[in-house]
Formats: sequence, structure tokens, C-alpha cells
Amino acid sequence: MKADGHIHTPFCPHGTKDPIEDYIYQAIQLGFDEISFTEHAPLPLRFNDPTPQKDSGMDMNELENYFSVLTELQTKFASDIKINIGLEVDYIEGYEEDTKAFLNEYGCFLDDSILSVHFLKHQNQYYCLDYSPDTFATMIQQFSSVDSVYKAYYDTLLRSITADLGQHKPRRIGHMTLVHKFQRKFPTSKLFEEKIIEVLDHIAERGLALDYNGAGVNKPLCREVYPPERIIKEAIKRKIPLVYGSDAHSKKDLNQGFDNLYKKAVLVSPSKY
Repeated sequence: MKADGHIHTPFCPHGTKDPIEDYIYQAIQLGFDEISFTEHAPLPLRFNDPTPQKDSGMDMNELENYFSVLTELQTKFASDIKINIGLEVDYIEGYEEDTKAFLNEYGCFLDDSILSVHFLKHQNQYYCLDYSPDTFATMIQQFSSVDSVYKAYYDTLLRSITADLGQHKPRRIGHMTLVHKFQRKFPTSKLFEEKIIEVLDHIAERGLALDYNGAGVNKPLCREVYPPERIIKEAIKRKIPLVYGSDAHSKKDLNQGFDNLYKKAVLVSPSKY
């Protein structure tokens, strides 16, 4: 079974406009048996997206159409590939109740979902940590150091794992080392092993899975999967399920990083988990 549990679509306002069917045909050609479309969920209405184009999440008005389109495609390609309808849900500190309310309303429509951290809070200001090197440089100034940004990220990641987001809370944690995206330009002075182990222990205790995300391989300032091999070895010790995700934002991104995965890792399909 070859599965990709993290794929975006033209419903993503900051992705390409490749038709969804092109993603599906490409996945079939690459030999995938199962895929999950996990578009960025709409952000809480009262949250002010800090990115310049305000395009981090799907338009709330498009959500029902998203579900409808994917439901039709599930039927159309039923004999060729298993398609899961999913979302990538942002954990945003201070907006837990908004996220819980959203999941209570729409979680029943999901076959799969991912919980990710893209936004960090500092003194009542939010930053999108993976938006650009320039934004990351601003964060370093505001947080006081690269190490402080990393610490804030892992602290926020831990909050996402322990937060009460209701019965439809995603069971898989997205790209847990996303903060590494610009590491070649902004290296940290330590590995944050204690924080990482704490995160993995909480994931294991709650029976959650990890998004084994290949997108970082193609990021010029990262060049590694999220998370890298040393962390995957610790995840394997804790019997944490690993689900490969290309994090594709265009059809050409499907399968990215797949050949760079730790060869001893056992990958499970989204639906099996």
C-alpha cells in the first residue's frame, strides 16, 4: 500500500490552480493506492491572518463546495484509487474554542485530518513562521533569538497536542519540525532534544500519528524531511504511526521527498490509522 496523506488542491488560495483531477491522475501514475486531500481549513473568523495576502486558509464560503467536489471524485475514481476527504487544521494559540466549534460542525464530513502549527504568538502579535525568510528574520528580532523562536514553536506544538479540540480533533500532527524550514540561513545553536522528546512522548501517550512530510527536501533553506531521521528513530521507538505526506501544492509536488524517507520506517495509510 502506497499512500499520501497530505495533499492540497486549487481550493488553497496560496497554491497553484492545477485541477484536482490532475492530482489524482498523477497519483495513480506514481502508483499510489490511497490519497488524502487535506486542504488548509478556513481560519477562525475573528483571527487576523498575518500574511500579506491573507491567504493562509481556505475561504469559508468554499468549504461546502470543496466537500461536494471531492465526494463526486471519490465516486468517479472509486475503482482506481481510494480518496479521503480531509483538512489541515491550524492550531492557533488563543483560538482553541473557535477551532473546536469548527470541528464540531464539520468534523463529521472528514475521512482524514491533520493538526498543524503555522502561527506563533508573541506579545499579542501572530507570525506565520513558514511564510518567508524575511518574516522569519523579523520573528528572530521580536522573539530575541533563533533559539527563542524554536522554543516558542515546540511549546506551541505541545499545546496543540494537549488542547481540547473536541471529538473531531485531528489524530495526526503535521510536519512537526516545520520551524526548520529556513535552518540553513538561520541555524539554531542547539537541537532541542528535550523538547522534541517531550512532544513525541505526548503524541505516543495520546495514540496520535505523525505526518512524515517530504516537502522540506525541496525547500532550499531546509533540505530535509519533516521530521528528520534522528527524530523518526525516536518516534519508531515509541511505536508512533507514521503517515507519508507530500504536502503537495501542485501536481508536480506529489511524491516529493518519498525517496528521502528513513528506510526502516514503517508507513501506515491514513485510513488504516
